[in-house]
Amino acid sequence: MPRLQAAVEALGCGGRLKVILVQLVSLLRFGEPVAMTTRGGTFVTLREVIDEVGKDAARFIFLTRRPDSHLDFDLEVAKTQSPENPVYYVQYAHARLASVFRQAAAQSIPIPEPDPALFPHLQLPEETALLKMLANYPELVEAAARNLEPHRITYFLTELASQLHSYYYKHRFISEDAALTQARLCLVKAIKTVLAHGLSILGVEASETM
Repeated sequence: MPRLQAAVEALGCGGRLKVILVQLVSLLRFGEPVAMTTRGGTFVTLREVIDEVGKDAARFIFLTRRPDSHLDFDLEVAKTQSPENPVYYVQYAHARLASVFRQAAAQSIPIPEPDPALFPHLQLPEETALLKMLANYPELVEAAARNLEPHRITYFLTELASQLHSYYYKHRFISEDAALTQARLCLVKAIKTVLAHGLSILGVEASETM
């Protein structure tokens, strides 16, 4: 690092190079360590990991920890379609909302634009919590960029997906109450937009179907 920083300084660009050192990653398979040795020259490359689990899982999971935190990366968990796989959990939340809007379209229910007049219909504690999360999102993205901490976005997306899944299981988004339906569709449309935006920052696909 000092040599690189000295070279940048010599080029007249002092202070523009920031090197982030990261902890080693332990590769696991079914919870057991994958054997690698530098002396024997046996190791697993990042390309091999991506080929096995896919770029979306690799990118998301590698960004779930601070650079100075150790990461256990289980190859089998990264391939599962279950809540234990964080990227699947978030992508499924986005796909679930895409399905809701397909159902609305099939029933000729218009998708509302953001309208403060709809907010009084959102009175459940879950709805208030989701609205607060969405309101904090722009500031979180700015802080993540300013501090070079993309893990803040993966944490946020995982928590947002968790709250969305819980909300989905407990309440109907499309009902006979037209005003409540419009309010809830407005809310989940915003959630879908934020999920897609956060995933795009990480270079991960926002799936429409799963």
